[in-house]
Amino acid sequence: MAKDTKAGFWGRDTTPGYVLLAATAVSFLLLNGPLEPAVHHALEDAFARIAVGAVTIPVNWHIVINDGLMAIFFLYVGLELKRETVEGPFRNPREAALPIVGAAGGMAVPALIYLMIAGAADPSYVRGWAIPAATDIAFAIGVLSLLGARVPPGLRLFLLALAIIDDLGAILVIALFYTTNITGWALGGALVSFLVMLGMNRAGVKSLLPYWLLGAVTWGFMLLSGVHATMAGVLTALAVPMRAPSGKSPLVVAEHTLKPWVQFGIMPLFAVVNAGVPLAGATAALFTHPITLGVGLGLLIGKPIGILASAYAAAKVLKRNLPCGPGAMLGMACVAGIGFTMSLFVGTLAFGQGELAAPVRIGVLGGSLCSALVGLAILAASLRAEGRVRDADLAREEEIAERAGIIEDIDPPTTSADLASGGADQGVARTPSVKPRSSPGK
Repeated sequence: MAKDTKAGFWGRDTTPGYVLLAATAVSFLLLNGPLEPAVHHALEDAFARIAVGAVTIPVNWHIVINDGLMAIFFLYVGLELKRETVEGPFRNPREAALPIVGAAGGMAVPALIYLMIAGAADPSYVRGWAIPAATDIAFAIGVLSLLGARVPPGLRLFLLALAIIDDLGAILVIALFYTTNITGWALGGALVSFLVMLGMNRAGVKSLLPYWLLGAVTWGFMLLSGVHATMAGVLTALAVPMRAPSGKSPLVVAEHTLKPWVQFGIMPLFAVVNAGVPLAGATAALFTHPITLGVGLGLLIGKPIGILASAYAAAKVLKRNLPCGPGAMLGMACVAGIGFTMSLFVGTLAFGQGELAAPVRIGVLGGSLCSALVGLAILAASLRAEGRVRDADLAREEEIAERAGIIEDIDPPTTSADLASGGADQGVARTPSVKPRSSPGK
């Protein structure tokens, strides 16, 4: 989707990536400067405790950011997932099949590469198998946007769908594999509050405030339950209503309200706290550590192999067209190897802030950077001759409608394959038209 040029620097797709890079640089400076001891104690020392019955949780800034603010990040991701499933291309099972299968392959192969390298070196490293399986949506789309209008809309849609499904996979992995001892009554409380939110949706409650309040209650129960507290954000997103009689969408309004806070607040804060690596005393062994190599090669090599092999196999079986040629698909698959925020988050769940945090971070940052550079170079070479241009007026109309919270009514062609073929036939990619809907719904 094109951005309105009047939005300036802060409205560009690439800006969140630049902000995250700056936050990463700040993290390295803090951990390798004279303030490092003070920063370490400020982040690690508990300033409060949550005690309910037999459950006691020390609260420090790592908990606030990684368990608290990241729950809002997952709320935002959950809203995007629901919108794409209810109103977007995921509502068409045949169209959703290719990115779903591609995302599955793009998670499985990096995990296998990690296990072959790190898991074989030390059984205790197996816990990090999911680190290279993630894709950072903001960075991946930001890198793709550097190529401007040359990128076929179908290719961008495919990458966006792939990254969203990848995030859903990461959510399931966190819920299933990175939980501690379960506290039954707290998990039951989270389930009850979630069911109450679903009941409000069914009863026609369209105001967002009750969902936010009950979402906070769900988060509190999740924090005490042993299931990672960020899952409360996903559950809350599933309950937020999609449509209102006015024609506005409470879900789209919430998504666009949260977007700048997530991209310019929560994700940079997370990067400041989790991305840096202390380099004092670092040796070559850090860069050849099995976790470093497993994570880095999983992202750089495993992602494109897994995505391309599974997507091409699914396309052949389903007799569906991929959104572009082999070169551009390879470049897109490499860009999907940018794990960054999601990979760092899974890494903190797997190994915490101990001595293994350094190889995790080096592997994530190195693999993500190489994936971005290789993918960008391949895409630039593949798309140079295509010269696709999107209709700026229609794209701006769609952006304004989304900001206003209006549900899109997408006229054909809606699929990535149709968009790609439309651009190939006419030299201009067709853009969906936007019409407000007034029918109520979930």
